[in-house]
Amino acid sequence: MTTPGLAGFIASGEDSQTWDVVVAEVLEALGQGFELLPERGAPRGGRRRTWFDTFDWRLYKAGLTLEYAAAHRGGELRLTGASPYGDAVQLVTGWKASRPHQLRDLPDGPIATSVSGVVAPRALLPEVTVTGTTAAYRLLNEDGKTVARLLVEYPAVAAGDVRPLPPRLTITEVRGYLTQARRAARIIAGIPGVRPVTQPLLADALHAIGRYPGDYSNKVAANITGRMPAAEAAATILLRLLDIVEANVPGVLRDIDIEFLHDLRVSVRRSRSALKLFGDALTAPLAAPGTALTGRKLARFAAEFKWVGDLTTPTRDLDVHLLDFEDTVRTLRAAKPDDLEPFRAYLKQRRVREFRLLARGLRSPRFVTLTRDWRERLTAIRDSANAGTAATVRSGQSRRAVVETTGTLAADRTRLAFAKVAKRGAAITPASPHDSLHDLRKRCKELRYALEFFAPLYPADSYGAVLADLKRLQDCLGEFQDTEVQIGEIRALATSMLAADEAPAVTLLAMGEVTAWLAARQQGAREDFERRFAEFAGVDGQRRMAELLRGGAA
Repeated sequence: MTTPGLAGFIASGEDSQTWDVVVAEVLEALGQGFELLPERGAPRGGRRRTWFDTFDWRLYKAGLTLEYAAAHRGGELRLTGASPYGDAVQLVTGWKASRPHQLRDLPDGPIATSVSGVVAPRALLPEVTVTGTTAAYRLLNEDGKTVARLLVEYPAVAAGDVRPLPPRLTITEVRGYLTQARRAARIIAGIPGVRPVTQPLLADALHAIGRYPGDYSNKVAANITGRMPAAEAAATILLRLLDIVEANVPGVLRDIDIEFLHDLRVSVRRSRSALKLFGDALTAPLAAPGTALTGRKLARFAAEFKWVGDLTTPTRDLDVHLLDFEDTVRTLRAAKPDDLEPFRAYLKQRRVREFRLLARGLRSPRFVTLTRDWRERLTAIRDSANAGTAATVRSGQSRRAVVETTGTLAADRTRLAFAKVAKRGAAITPASPHDSLHDLRKRCKELRYALEFFAPLYPADSYGAVLADLKRLQDCLGEFQDTEVQIGEIRALATSMLAADEAPAVTLLAMGEVTAWLAARQQGAREDFERRFAEFAGVDGQRRMAELLRGGAA
């Protein structure tokens, strides 16, 4: 076992020559306090370890680490961390360390039980692979008895080329000789060039390839401040959204899991809302002539992002149907689960066709040109706005008199978005048409995005209170709208299946039962709307919004 209270040591330095010197000094120092003998069969080589997580690091965020250790035949998966079932090790066969794995690839057992609720519906991706050798030494006392062991691990990242990492040194205890193990640890700690291990091997390996745990998120999290010029902040936010779009394109095209497309769509939708909310900030005169967007160019980019949204909608709608299919089956009372299987098969066939069109669009010159031109334009605006502010400060002019600040922009546009929600929601009655709730849902999304865009400016407690109320209202409106859309889609799909002679009568009847269940859910959401809206936009809700905007202006 590892000596209690000791996390291990690592050799300092920038290259393998320095590390070798440090390890040699450790061996020499231990040799003066103990008799040091290499373990029979040492060094041991060929160890290969790969860490897996989802693209958005769901295991890491949950405090879990999933590692695959390859062996001559098969290998083993090791789950460590904050699992309610504890750490687990499972033997696996046919597991490929170089490719993504779906949850269904995990064998039944504690690992699948622990991670499925965290990971679904994402795939597990190989993040980094480390190979290496381990040299083992026995530490003997004056009586020739082994009182401790030293393990020296020489890891290297396998990423195209082999990138050595600093050696790691660990003292392991022999039962009954804890004092001697601790003495050996103190000797190692006193060697110049040796430092305690402060992070796991995974973090060091990722750092070697320019990454870090949690290096992707679908959150906006733009680096903005209230005093920043509005044009700079607008461009910074939109560049962050473009980063998310581009980060997800490869995963969409490889069809690894459905969340790549979801994140891409959300970022496109956010971009369109941002252009509506504060696109005019990008047209303000800037330091570099010709940098600002004209209204016509802004409209062209907005139209292109609408095209991307329309391009991705059919595949995403089918993804949602298939993702929810098992839950839908469980709602059946009169029909049998097997009655819906032709419907599932039809959905899969439709998705294959729609995905081909989606992939063609994302690989098209039109999409490539859009992302390239948009990045170039936004980068120029951001840099020009920043340069213009610096020039204003150097000349002694008042920044507030020259440019609109992000704080002012955030307060004005968020207040306007809230006013639209409050006005349109108050006008809805039980007799209002469905479209009125759909329109309100879109206005709520715009407000939600405005809050997310400018979140760094707001006090966390005020922001959290407003967002919680808005989310509950959105959930209600989303339930109403999503069920209506699903009812319409199921009816359209039933018509298409009937026309293609792919709809047995029992399947059509089962699909009718599903639409009835969806209609009941929709009615429940409609009845819940008034209460949710009052919680968000009533007197208390208006007070919370006012506090939020005051905090952002502070």
